[in-house]
Amino acid sequence: SKSITKMKAVALFLLLLSSTSAFLRAPSNNGPVASCRVNNSQKQPRCAFPGPSHLGTNDGLRVTGDDVVSIRGGGGDAASPSIVAKSKAFISKNFFLIGMGVAVSFAKLLPELGKNGSILRPELFIGKYGVTIIFLLSGLSLKLSELTNAAANLKLNGLIQLMTFGAWPFLVGVPLTKGLELFAPSLLSKPLLEGLLILTCLPTTINMCIILTSASGGNVATSLCNTVISNMAGIFLTPALLLRFFGTTIELPFFELVSKLCNKVLLPVAVGQALRATPVKEFYTKHSSFFKRLQEVVLLGIVWNAFCNAFSKGLGLDLGNAITLFTILPLLHIGSLMTFFTFFKSKLLNVSPGEAVAAAFCSSHKTLAFGLPLINTIFEGNPNLAAYCAPLMLIHPLQLVLGSLLVPYFKTYTEESQE
Repeated sequence: SKSITKMKAVALFLLLLSSTSAFLRAPSNNGPVASCRVNNSQKQPRCAFPGPSHLGTNDGLRVTGDDVVSIRGGGGDAASPSIVAKSKAFISKNFFLIGMGVAVSFAKLLPELGKNGSILRPELFIGKYGVTIIFLLSGLSLKLSELTNAAANLKLNGLIQLMTFGAWPFLVGVPLTKGLELFAPSLLSKPLLEGLLILTCLPTTINMCIILTSASGGNVATSLCNTVISNMAGIFLTPALLLRFFGTTIELPFFELVSKLCNKVLLPVAVGQALRATPVKEFYTKHSSFFKRLQEVVLLGIVWNAFCNAFSKGLGLDLGNAITLFTILPLLHIGSLMTFFTFFKSKLLNVSPGEAVAAAFCSSHKTLAFGLPLINTIFEGNPNLAAYCAPLMLIHPLQLVLGSLLVPYFKTYTEESQE
């Protein structure tokens, strides 16, 4: 019966997909348009017809000004094309949010299909190849001068890293965990409180920050530079912070972490930069809207994979702790994101709107790709290891969802600032 239910779910999803595709391809009921221009000196109209015009009940003659006449042919309901056009525009404008709903819903229906190690191998095609495409396109879209200018902005870069490794652990992590332990000791267990403190010591995400910054119209060069700086610095600063809070002797595979960062980020960006000197750049520019949508689709794939893993594995939390974390973590992320955004867009800092958006994303996110192996390495053999990982595993998909929901807000901000 379980397999039958899954088959029904797949059939329902495919039916919905095909219906949506058919709706989006629905032809317009409008007929061809004929435009006529009147020569004011000779008073003779000169008309151009794109094809045979068969005037129907809704055909009409439209005169604009003194010398332009337009005739529209083709009967039918004139309101229908307007509804289709509005629907297409709505879906295009809100593609990412709609896609988020579809991705999470499909992950809930069939989590086994999209989890790591499944027949679709999402950890390979999305987690590896998809992310590589993101950084390749980032390198292809950015001018070298933009990257060098972003890297040379020492004040902004320094502030972002200060928020990541200073404000988070000392102004968020310590007060939060101490306050909960003192005033609400029954809300979360001690290991989960320590897991929250560990979370605040981690560097920022890589692919998530860049994709969300790009989708919001932010400064991708600033985002790219700071994700690399943060993850490189995190190799040293995160263990130092954990040593400060937990007093544990830490040994990390330094060269392995650096090699992974270079292969995942720096190499694809370098290849993209090299391709700017080839005809590929012109092809990318000509089809930039397609590649931007491709980046969004990859991010939706990451969301789908993350939720499939969460739904299929679970986190081993009891209901009370799960409810508490699902209350604290969204508030923590939204609060940090908007606080940092308000800080960075302050006129006192004199940063551009695009840089403010990039800085807010980079400062507020915490990495799963770097953090999970790091926690496993540092606390290997610790009986509380699962509790230490739980807050990070929960906030990872939440960052994707909440950040995506705020993309239209940030996009409106950056677009209005350009006008």
